[in-house]
Amino acid sequence: MPDNAASPFDAVLFDCDGVLVDSERITNAVLRAMLHELGWALSEADCFRLFVGKALWDEVGVITANTGFVVTDEWIAEFRRRRNEALLVDLQEIPGAVAAAHEVDRLLGGRLACASGADRPKIELQLKKVGLDRVFEGKIFSGMEMPRSKPAPDVYLAAAAALGADPARCAVVEDTATGVRAGVAAGAVVFGYCPPGSPAHHEPRTLLDAGATHVFTSMADLPALLTGRLSPSLVAGAH
Repeated sequence: MPDNAASPFDAVLFDCDGVLVDSERITNAVLRAMLHELGWALSEADCFRLFVGKALWDEVGVITANTGFVVTDEWIAEFRRRRNEALLVDLQEIPGAVAAAHEVDRLLGGRLACASGADRPKIELQLKKVGLDRVFEGKIFSGMEMPRSKPAPDVYLAAAAALGADPARCAVVEDTATGVRAGVAAGAVVFGYCPPGSPAHHEPRTLLDAGATHVFTSMADLPALLTGRLSPSLVAGAH
């Protein structure tokens, strides 16, 4: 039975990469290798800085400027093929994310969604790989299927509308400044996930400056944070 009376939110909207699945290192390793093949040698840190949280198609100008290569549909398709092969082998959940999603599902009676900037096949592959496909079945939203991708709010507005929820009464869980801005633009309350020491995640101040209301460091804390059982003052970086 739902226990949504325990939560001030009518729905919880999760990003996918870096929030539910630990995919960014894998994806960026493939991207770095393909950029190196084009003659652009990037460090891991620089690749994260330039591309994490962003749709690759939105960054093709950066690739062309640094390589002279005009990105094609075929190149993007090859990237996705190599990326998906790597994800199938190495992808794992963000520690505690699967349990947290199941608990939120129970608390809100299924009023949760996955709203990612990634392409739908990637989202579905990843959720199935970590065993969250049934939790989010019929509630997956891809920014690539929207008029605008993050940081525009379109994907979060679509997810809220599908759940029949006022965006202002939704919680968004994000890990990048781009995603945080999308949630804020949708009118939601944004919780920024920022585990310590992870090069794939932004610094707490970056998320707060982008508009996150709270920043937390462990997915195990999320259900209690969403229901107010854990005070924001106890969450690292919160204000």
